[in-house]
Amino acid sequence: MFTVNICFVLILSGTLMNGATSMIHTYMGFQTSSTQVPNFPEFVIVEVVNGLTVYHYDSKTRRAEPKQEWMNRLTEEDPEFWEKNSQMDIGVEQVNKGNTEIVRLRFNKTEGLHILQYMAGCEWDDETDEIRGYDQYAFDGEDFISLDWATQTWVAAKSEAFVTKLRWEKIGEAARVKHQLIHRCGEYLKKYVRLGEKTLKRKELPLVWFLQKSSSSPVTCLATGFYPDRAMLFWAKDGEELEEDVGEILPNHDGTFQSSVSLDLSSVPTEDWGRYSCVFQLSGVKDDLITKLDPGLIRSNEKKLTPVIVAVSVSLVVAAVVVVVVAGVVVLYRKCKNNNNVL
Repeated sequence: MFTVNICFVLILSGTLMNGATSMIHTYMGFQTSSTQVPNFPEFVIVEVVNGLTVYHYDSKTRRAEPKQEWMNRLTEEDPEFWEKNSQMDIGVEQVNKGNTEIVRLRFNKTEGLHILQYMAGCEWDDETDEIRGYDQYAFDGEDFISLDWATQTWVAAKSEAFVTKLRWEKIGEAARVKHQLIHRCGEYLKKYVRLGEKTLKRKELPLVWFLQKSSSSPVTCLATGFYPDRAMLFWAKDGEELEEDVGEILPNHDGTFQSSVSLDLSSVPTEDWGRYSCVFQLSGVKDDLITKLDPGLIRSNEKKLTPVIVAVSVSLVVAAVVVVVVAGVVVLYRKCKNNNNVL
């Protein structure tokens, strides 16, 4: 359910200056409580805003720490912010260790490596001011219980979670959580966007590379170094979108993102490859970034060419589609919801 996919690509991109546009901002969080995981803290908290890690706590350091320079400005309003959050996280750590034991007993898994994960957060449309949230648990990588935002009910993915569902519905936990996510989570998300506006509202176009393992392998278009992650990458032929593959969006180590799409051209004559192009669309940017496929500039194991790709920005007559794919990270939203409930 919450899988971390991180690819380290050391490529820098230029910043695209663009006028103010509406944007959906995300304030995501997970917590992870684990047992017998080698070289990993038993409890970890991280907060992520618009794909950037902004906050970290773990059971080894027992300290809440900023992960972006602008997060230090939180002490301007509250000088004790980091100390108070450290103490809160220590308390949340104890509650979640207890929850881990409860769930392990329900599954009759009292020994070995086990992980209880909690995710909660919200997204904010800065044009409509709409806020939506989510709240869910997983055990050993599989869904356990989650909030249905529309119906304000709890969905038990496992029979072992049914007792939790009944207890929480009896005390009206769904309505309380939804209220917290809309108000408190939304409040902090707006504050973080204000503090980190220059970073969080920037638009960066990617560098585009063509890759091919061998002459008989599919050609891969890699776009890397773009921000934010609300983007789409696909192949087009003669200006028309091909629906064969849409790239998954993954994080880079530097806070930017990457995506790749592959196309099998084994049955296409080389002289016709020029009819194909790789198209990148970024939310809030009017023009598409189109890179025409040039066989002579493909980087492969057979030909060690320097990949100099000239990308031309023009408008395609295709529907603008924004895909938001968020890679999982270990995070907790104490600010959105005080996670002191017993499962």
